[in-house]
Amino acid sequence: MTATRKKLVLVGNGMAGVWAIEHLLKLAPEAYEITIFGSEPHPNYNRIMLSSVLAGGANMDEIIINDLEWYRSHNITLYIGQTVTAIDTDKRKIYSDQGIEIEYDELILATGSHPFMLPLPGADKKGVIAFRDIKDCEIMQETAKSYRKAVVIGGGLLGLEAARGLLHLGMEVSVVHINEYIMERQLDQPASIMLRKELEDQGMKFLLNKQSEAILGQKRVKSLLFADGSTVEADLIVMAVGIKPNIKLAQKSGITINRGIVVNDYMETNIPGISAVGECAEHRGIAYGLVAPLYEQGAVLAKRLAGVETEGYAGSVTSTKLKVSGVNVFSAGQFAEPENSRALRFQDEIDGVYKKLVIQNDKLIGAVLFGDTNDGAQLFSMIKKGENIKGREKELLLGISADAISASQGNRLEEMADDEIICGCNGVSKGRIAEAIQSEGCTSVGQIKACTKASASCGGCKPLVEGLLQLYAGDAVVTVKEGICGCTSLGRDEIVSEIKRMELKTVKEVMNVLEWNVEEGCSKCRPSLNYYLGMLWPEEYVDEKESRFTNERYHANIQKDGTYSVVPRIYGGVTSPAALKKIAEVAEKFDVPMVKFTGGQRIDLLGVKKEDLPKMWEELDMPSGHAYGKTLRTVKTCVGSTFCRFGTQDAIGMGIRLEKEFERLTAPAKVKLAVSGCPRNCAEATIKDFGVVAIDGGWELHIGGNGGVHVRATDLLCVVKTDDEVVEWASAFLQYYRESAGWNERTAAWVERVGVDSVKKALENREDRLALQERIQKTLSLTTDPWKQIVNEPELRKNFEPITQTETV
Repeated sequence: MTATRKKLVLVGNGMAGVWAIEHLLKLAPEAYEITIFGSEPHPNYNRIMLSSVLAGGANMDEIIINDLEWYRSHNITLYIGQTVTAIDTDKRKIYSDQGIEIEYDELILATGSHPFMLPLPGADKKGVIAFRDIKDCEIMQETAKSYRKAVVIGGGLLGLEAARGLLHLGMEVSVVHINEYIMERQLDQPASIMLRKELEDQGMKFLLNKQSEAILGQKRVKSLLFADGSTVEADLIVMAVGIKPNIKLAQKSGITINRGIVVNDYMETNIPGISAVGECAEHRGIAYGLVAPLYEQGAVLAKRLAGVETEGYAGSVTSTKLKVSGVNVFSAGQFAEPENSRALRFQDEIDGVYKKLVIQNDKLIGAVLFGDTNDGAQLFSMIKKGENIKGREKELLLGISADAISASQGNRLEEMADDEIICGCNGVSKGRIAEAIQSEGCTSVGQIKACTKASASCGGCKPLVEGLLQLYAGDAVVTVKEGICGCTSLGRDEIVSEIKRMELKTVKEVMNVLEWNVEEGCSKCRPSLNYYLGMLWPEEYVDEKESRFTNERYHANIQKDGTYSVVPRIYGGVTSPAALKKIAEVAEKFDVPMVKFTGGQRIDLLGVKKEDLPKMWEELDMPSGHAYGKTLRTVKTCVGSTFCRFGTQDAIGMGIRLEKEFERLTAPAKVKLAVSGCPRNCAEATIKDFGVVAIDGGWELHIGGNGGVHVRATDLLCVVKTDDEVVEWASAFLQYYRESAGWNERTAAWVERVGVDSVKKALENREDRLALQERIQKTLSLTTDPWKQIVNEPELRKNFEPITQTETV
């Protein structure tokens, strides 16, 4: 760091603040020494994607916007899990709850907002939460494992997202709303009614015109009482009734506040050197809760801090795009028909399409689309530009024709300012996309997505991205089929085939030879290549640790507070007094906060510090249960004929044999097995990746089950007579899956994709089965428990050393 750099501190590691920093780094990369504080124990992530995490469509790694390496590469000092509690505006210093004191020349407050919790009697009971962050998602996912009835208070955008996720988790969901129709801030009544009907068909229940009065129950919520005296049962209540700007820190520091932190057009507060941006900021009396305006604010702030001329922030026209369980909804501008306006409507009940355009002085000022939202981006652009649409009303209402788009879009996009946001989900501006096309050689939507993240989330901006591609690339535009990610157009089978054909042996080599669009790849392709290479060349390939996710690098599951959970392997759920005693002693020695039995018949030691992990495994001296990786997790068993009067076979013995046979096996996704000792199926073998059910004189073998968010019962593969045959078929099935499935593709999805008949055909010949078994045994013979390597190699232990407060994370 040079002495001439000013000190810039950002309070808040969320989307708005970090986006402003990203923009600033592009404009003036050497101007500031940057420090960022975030209260959550995570790097910057996409809060818009929380509903996908809740529904199981994405995990934490997939919604990270900037990983820790990004902070390192830009020399940003990051303090995660720390909250700034005070500002000394005279000395220009901030103070954190963990004793950090830092001086600043410029301070940005991006403290976001808090969910509004209704002050109902009983709101402090267990099972009453908001829907705002990763922690809330985890609570909902955990609750869904044990409870059935969920109530969401709030029928707005956030409430329906929460309800969608809970529905996918298998809960019975009722949405309570104080108004007569849902999403009244974004939709008019006809569109709202159509949306409600679609959601009711999918299993959602609605209680409208209901005033919540009290939450009933003892320690945990049992029901919700309404003002009219009626109740609804609830094991979980999610409040999604709005947000309020987080102004506490600003208020304590003497900064002018109203509903939010009051800022001018340049995002400055009343205190010199302090700016505010995002949901915590109030501009011209408005505190915005949608992401696109926050990115526009961030662009203005970054320009001012970089010394670049800017006209300032003048406010935003907002739009909303929502996809609830396959239902497309779009809303923008003033849809409530202000005075001296007129509305045009089109409604098709058969195809479930509704369109409304609000026009004033021959200009489009608002729009509502339901079912078909393809024209949303174009209409929104017209609203923002104040474009005259006289004579084109019918064309716009019935659908913008391709000819009309090509005739008008080029001029509209050309006139658009470079800092105007194209991709609201990821804050990608027109200028950034233009740079990717003109300077970085992007000639397809997929390349732009990989390069800038534009259209990588909801995809609503794709028409605008395509328009910019035509505008700047012209005849050079190429139509590229989608590959495993935006870094390549190649699919899984093509990549594996080329690796084998050309005998490629490293991730870097694959990317170079197969001409990856992005030199270093991304979080989707690097782990997949790492797996494919290890699967194809088990004897030669050296596992690339940096291409693995956090849990797999540390061989433990990271928890929401930054600690880890350790799960030793307990074969078939059977242990001994000596093993239990050892686990207890280690748990006491390392002050483990919680010891829990898992759903897979194992013991989980939760709350372990990262620096304790190597020593803890050394003292346990037990194999890892691999509760964190894409590998064999558990083999669940019932007691079978050993103790049960209904048991027909030794389920415990078979379960232990299978677990010892396949422990440490890497796979495209996690794999779970189960063995039930009779058709009563107490071990739930028919919802596992490979299930074994005992029958008189033999075993049924089942494949492709899943007990997660999308429950899938297994398909019967075959019936065998001997224990050796069970192992033979299990080996062949698992190896065939390893060699055929895509990265991160569970057996349930894989079997549905390729068909159970094709799996049966591939395994019907015993010669083929034995060849697959030989290959899987060869792979397993080359693996060792990862902890033995870490325990015995001091160099590897350095990865587990704690990060000090003075280090750049």
